[in-house]
Amino acid sequence: MRKLSKKSRITAAVAGVALVAVGGGAAYAYWTTTGSGSGEATNAPGGGTVTLHATFAGGLAPGNQVNVAYSADNATTSSTVVGALSANVTTNVATCLPAWFEVTAVTTNTPVAANSTGTSVGSGILKFNDSTTDNQDACKGAVVTVNVTSL
Repeated sequence: MRKLSKKSRITAAVAGVALVAVGGGAAYAYWTTTGSGSGEATNAPGGGTVTLHATFAGGLAPGNQVNVAYSADNATTSSTVVGALSANVTTNVATCLPAWFEVTAVTTNTPVAANSTGTSVGSGILKFNDSTTDNQDACKGAVVTVNVTSL
């Protein structure tokens, strides 16, 4: 490789400085403009409908009560919130009167995740009221169902 003379080195250095000074080393320019725009997307359709469950022990007799646990299954792809619950009693024997039973449902706004099962959403008490005037033998072996809905 050939060595540059002192004169050649000075000439190359001056040419480099001149190139940078003229702007050849970097460009600093911009255009100004105005504009506007927008964007949009559709939200999820919501949590949809959850399936509610009431779970309690069997073997209820007149004058007794059992605890009720309420849970929810959410098969949708969106989370949701279960608010207040309403519950009522039915039986499979026409002469075992639902009026002899009392059920409560205590809950608050409970989040239920998407694609979840068995999320606890509340609790309550199921009472089999003892009647002093009616024979309640029709309820022996009857199936008691607690129906629950979200308000």
